[in-house]
Amino acid sequence: MRHLSPWPLPRWSTSLVFAWLFLVANAAQAIDRVIVQLDRDASQQAVSGRLFVFFSQQNQIEPRRGPNWFKPEPFFARDVKDLQPGKYATIDASADACPAPLDKLPAGTYHIQAALHVDFDSPSSGVGVGNFFGEVLTADITEGSGTLELSLNQIVPAPKFAEKPWLKEVAVRSELLSKFHRREVIQYASVVLPESYEKDSDRRYPVIYSIPGFGGSHREVIALTGPVPVDENGVEFIRVFLSGRCLWGHHVYADSATNGPRGQALIAELIPHVDRTFRTVAASTARFVTGHSSGGWSSLWLQVTYPDVFGGVWSLAPDPVDFRDYQQVDLYASPPQNMYRDPRGERRPIARRGGQPVLWYDAFTKMDDTIGRGGQLRSFEAVFSPLDANGEPRRMYDRVTGQVDPQVAKAWEAYDIRLTLARNWPQLGPKLAGKLHIVAGEFDTFYLEGATKLLGETLKELDSDAQVEVIAGADHSSFLTSEFRARLRREMGEQFLKHHAK
Repeated sequence: MRHLSPWPLPRWSTSLVFAWLFLVANAAQAIDRVIVQLDRDASQQAVSGRLFVFFSQQNQIEPRRGPNWFKPEPFFARDVKDLQPGKYATIDASADACPAPLDKLPAGTYHIQAALHVDFDSPSSGVGVGNFFGEVLTADITEGSGTLELSLNQIVPAPKFAEKPWLKEVAVRSELLSKFHRREVIQYASVVLPESYEKDSDRRYPVIYSIPGFGGSHREVIALTGPVPVDENGVEFIRVFLSGRCLWGHHVYADSATNGPRGQALIAELIPHVDRTFRTVAASTARFVTGHSSGGWSSLWLQVTYPDVFGGVWSLAPDPVDFRDYQQVDLYASPPQNMYRDPRGERRPIARRGGQPVLWYDAFTKMDDTIGRGGQLRSFEAVFSPLDANGEPRRMYDRVTGQVDPQVAKAWEAYDIRLTLARNWPQLGPKLAGKLHIVAGEFDTFYLEGATKLLGETLKELDSDAQVEVIAGADHSSFLTSEFRARLRREMGEQFLKHHAK
């Protein structure tokens, strides 16, 4: 390490000065371990969580906000328990690592930052409220061995929600989730009121519930500059933006052994609160649900699981809705298929851009497992899998060989939307008439269109009137134009007017 400098300019704590002097004294050495101190000013009590050390050669954002799925850089992690203020935890070659152990870190200039993830409600080590982090240091890493000392001396603050006359934040304590997790759990949502809401105090409105994709939250609507305008058919909606964030990633509003009764909590607690607080038309014929990606799966799951609660779903680019095509893998195949290699023995991609693979299942798994809790793949397992002997969600495939575990795949059948519909169609069919709308791009970035097509075929066989659309030439998000969104609102308005023409 020839050079070490703070980036951006830090507040110089005693531990940080020590780190700087240590590195200057060992200027010709590279890193074989990183010791991270929990600063006494940051915490007066022991903390437990997942400790991360991020290395980045980019200087646009702080490393703790990574990793970038499409451009991952080296990072390392391990769980720590009861780390005392002033004490150290160590990251070395035995820590979880992406892409390789710490002692294999390539030479170069890096921006380095530590973070300790303790937030129950967020999968992100970088922005989860209450998480600890330290300043960014810059170091030239060369050959040799040495020790780097970092500090955790700052805490991620709770963000402020700037309400407006037409924008409100809802925060409801969930009795169901709090009992399950044995801690207080709050359900959050943002409510966008229509233009006429304040002017016409006797009027009631239909509601659209929107669910973001992986990593999204209800706070994204803060960027809106005003309420959604009146649709061309004259219908105005109250818009409720939900958040699927949780420690394990996205809970997709499905009840699960890991995440608890997330669907029940929405249906029994949050939606009734919205109906009591705002002037909604509190009827299933005036309540619609939509979402994109993980939110697309969530919305379809809610409509199918609670057919009497919602009057229609518009599911956009949903996560796998048929596990016979789980991003190109048939989870039910016999003999079991491999997540890392296709039947020809070729390396299996998990994402593409412009028709070319850009992410591979084996490398993405390495990154996901280093994140630990909060990555996309473990998020799926936290929803679909039963618990193992340690109380963790069972892994759907062997992380070394890539081989699918048929016992776990069998358990996943309970969350296979295609199977749920096929097995329960005599009861569900009449309740879902006119309600199912599913859209995907022809060349989905994450290979999700295959499952959507299979679901569409099954729905045709069931003589369903479901609208399943695959948009030619589109990827995961490119079809989400302003014109497309206006079309969805128009279709929801038409569905509402069928039952509430007055």
